[in-house]
Amino acid sequence: MAVNKLQLRLIMVVGAVVLVTVLMYSTFEQNHNEYEVCMTFKGALHCANAKGATSADAIRSAQAIDCEMLANGRDENMVCLDSPPSSVREIK
Repeated sequence: MAVNKLQLRLIMVVGAVVLVTVLMYSTFEQNHNEYEVCMTFKGALHCANAKGATSADAIRSAQAIDCEMLANGRDENMVCLDSPPSSVREIK
């Protein structure tokens, strides 16, 4: 009976180590691209940095941050998100 408990603990420890390793790898893998995006909306300008797995993900995330700061309400936020960025710069 003692052997089964020892085996169970070993399996749980190994499983936990594998899970933490996979989570850390996937977290670091997602942030390869970083961009600074500036948006102009209703005469106001805001710039934000964001990281993403792809350049499109990073740019869209930065746009969302900018539009949250510039727009008042959901309707304006959607209009802002549909407009193109004023500038996009890759951060290396």
